[in-house]
Amino acid sequence: MKKLFCLGSIALMLVSCGGGGNGELIGVQGRNASYDAPPYGMVLVPKGSYRMGPSDQDVPWSMTSQSKTVSVPAFYMDETEITNNEYRQFVYWVRDSLAYRLLGEQIDAYLISEDQYGEAIDPPFINWDEPIVWDGEEEKTILEDLYYPEHERINRRREFDTRKFVYNYFWVDYKQAAQKFTFENENRRHYNYKTGVYDGEVYNLEGKLVPIKDRSSFIMYDQVHVYPDTLCWVSDFSYSYNEPMANMYFWHPSYDNYPVVGVTWKQATAFCVWRTNLMNNYLIREGGSFVQDFRLPLEGEWEYAARGGNDLAVYPWGGPYTRNDKGCFLANFKPLRGNYIGDGGLYTVAVAIYEPNDFGLYDMSGNVAEWTANAFDESEYSYSHDLSPDYKRNALPDDLPVMKRKVVRGGSWKDIAYYMQNGTRTYEYQDSAKSYIGFRCVRSYMGPDETGATSNVY
Repeated sequence: MKKLFCLGSIALMLVSCGGGGNGELIGVQGRNASYDAPPYGMVLVPKGSYRMGPSDQDVPWSMTSQSKTVSVPAFYMDETEITNNEYRQFVYWVRDSLAYRLLGEQIDAYLISEDQYGEAIDPPFINWDEPIVWDGEEEKTILEDLYYPEHERINRRREFDTRKFVYNYFWVDYKQAAQKFTFENENRRHYNYKTGVYDGEVYNLEGKLVPIKDRSSFIMYDQVHVYPDTLCWVSDFSYSYNEPMANMYFWHPSYDNYPVVGVTWKQATAFCVWRTNLMNNYLIREGGSFVQDFRLPLEGEWEYAARGGNDLAVYPWGGPYTRNDKGCFLANFKPLRGNYIGDGGLYTVAVAIYEPNDFGLYDMSGNVAEWTANAFDESEYSYSHDLSPDYKRNALPDDLPVMKRKVVRGGSWKDIAYYMQNGTRTYEYQDSAKSYIGFRCVRSYMGPDETGATSNVY
């Protein structure tokens, strides 16, 4: 009886101390306050409704869009396209990760293999606070595998073998998770947590609906070669001398502030995942909370941002013309027959040269076209939702080309004015890299949107 009384007293004390609030419902206390501050280089695009679709005649009679009122929540968007120097940070991170891994096998200073309690970390973390000594004798020998072999070197220069710059990452298929079931014949690829390796195609071809057993069914794994296709300048144009852009555009400091090109849709997606992890890992170290993922914009988000609150505007700057009142072109595109320099640029130009739209976004038309997150379907506007419309298809490398089409928006330096219009949509294949396609990131806004709506729809 005495033992029972003691146990009851302990339970009562635990209930009293653990809940707090003298028995009142007060929520979990001691949580850190969170403020979704604007990320560096991004602007807040407020929530709103607008008429998505063509604002002018369908010149090629493509019939791939129709006018439709949609609503989108607030989000942050990069002021400019991702530049060469910003993307280079991603490339260097992947390069240094490979180097740290190689060095860690013999030089423990480059890896953190134990946590604060002395427990082993397997695999170990990279010690980014310890700079790499690229010219040390021991390091030079270990890192030799990162360079081109001697028979591939030019003038005997030791250059990094960019073919080895591969980024491995995970992503979550939320739509599949929400369905609670999956088709066995989808041949999805995912990471096997038991073996620690990539499984490849794991389902049979019977075509049955089977329940999702655990989170591994919709946690997807992918790997991407991150170095841009610098030869796209040559392959995109026959009988045209673009070799100077091919050998200098990405890596030379003169082009640091120019938009990155030669990046596939898959590479742009991998960049967004890396950028998210870069931010969240920093916040963890500082005791903060996670942020929403960086990602490619939905097609509806992109068009809404391009319009800048001017619902029926043909171009991002609000007017129906490509020149201002002084006769100057308002974007970098192909304004006249063969006269590429009529707007001041022959190829791409540095970002933020032309005036921004009313949301503070630069180069939403021209310079380079931009990848969006959505798959391309000519009839998508007919069946997509009017609340944050979203249509995706996770195509595999061996799928038919039509399944790999991704929406491209904004027009580029080599396009005529029609492709710069806010409502014009076209596509490119997810595994193709072009000298006229780049991208910018968005991040969903968390919390109440104090800026209010900017709808012009009545």
